[in-house]
Amino acid sequence: MKLRNKLKIINDPIYGFITIPNPLIFDLIEHTYFQRLRRISQMGLSYLVYPGAHHTRFHHALGAMFLMQRGVQVLTFKGISISEEEEEALYIAILLHDIGHGPFSHAMEHSIVENVSHEKISLLFMEALNREFNGALSLAITIFKNEHDRKFLHQLISSQLDMDRLDYLRRDSFYTGVSEGSVNSQRLITMLNVSNDQLVVEEKGIYSVEKFIIARRLMYWQVYLHKTGIVAEQLLLRVLKRAKELTLQGVHLPASEALSFFLREQILVETFTDEVLDTFAKLDDYDIIAAMKSWCSVNDFVLSNLSNMVLNRDLLKVKMKKEPFSSSKISKKLEKVKKRYALSEEEAAYFVFTGETSNLAYRMDKDTINLLRKNGKIVDVATASDQFNLKALSKEVVKHYLCYPKPN
Repeated sequence: MKLRNKLKIINDPIYGFITIPNPLIFDLIEHTYFQRLRRISQMGLSYLVYPGAHHTRFHHALGAMFLMQRGVQVLTFKGISISEEEEEALYIAILLHDIGHGPFSHAMEHSIVENVSHEKISLLFMEALNREFNGALSLAITIFKNEHDRKFLHQLISSQLDMDRLDYLRRDSFYTGVSEGSVNSQRLITMLNVSNDQLVVEEKGIYSVEKFIIARRLMYWQVYLHKTGIVAEQLLLRVLKRAKELTLQGVHLPASEALSFFLREQILVETFTDEVLDTFAKLDDYDIIAAMKSWCSVNDFVLSNLSNMVLNRDLLKVKMKKEPFSSSKISKKLEKVKKRYALSEEEAAYFVFTGETSNLAYRMDKDTINLLRKNGKIVDVATASDQFNLKALSKEVVKHYLCYPKPN
């Protein structure tokens, strides 16, 4: 029997050719759990704002693994000892770091499962795969959970300057066409080093780090926290919330088997068993899209209208400002909607709601990006930078939004 070649090369529009480093990585990529990421949007409903933003978590995971390969090459070239086992574990951990994302990336964890984060589900997937692959992922899981003795290994996966952020900023910039977010990720990786078991950036890389932090801030306001994207995601959350509410009341809603399960059941962290995980692994964006297409014609004003709004981009009006909206203004909007459509207070609240969003480009309180000076001293990049705005970017900016139906 002919053996399958597992050392494949993948052509990526950002980095060119990505090589799969070994057969285990290939088998993980081929696994149904990982292949599901082809059907999970990287940026949720952002394509309603930026039509090109149709790339997936699959793209991002492979890109992050590619950058990790470059990171390992750079650090070993500089004399940092990374064993073959640690190297493989880094590739596995970064490849699987987002495997727990549900449909449209963040919609599930805030609607039809009870505050179960995608990080927790990612860990559950990794543990399930570890059992299937006879413990081959044990070291990757240890590093992912930050339980390994060498802390800089975890920083490569999760920190303020990790392979995850270096890929998604550049990738999301590319697919949205928002050039302000384009960072030279490979230049930044070339400047990485390790000192006292901390991931550091060599002093000459300070300007690249400054650009990275500023690009992150611009991408958040211009793309990730775009007001149209916010209202679209909030509507999607309310679609799922209403569908679950009706299902628990005994209303039958057309949906895939996997989606129906999560609409029927109350799923908590404690009840997220292997069986639940397998059902979750069958869920993707297409389940939600197909369900909303059916729900447009159900006999429920709230669910049918919310589904139509998302599918046809006929969204609510959204206003944003620095101060919270007054309760009287919200009440007036609610009353208008109640009268116009003859809705109850609870039903009207699906169409009139307020919330807040925040942007913190750089944190100075923990896990800072540290520069390694030529004299060996380590300093926080915000302290070393001659740009005053870096310290300003370490302050959280909060904006409040109010969503309500457009006037007829």
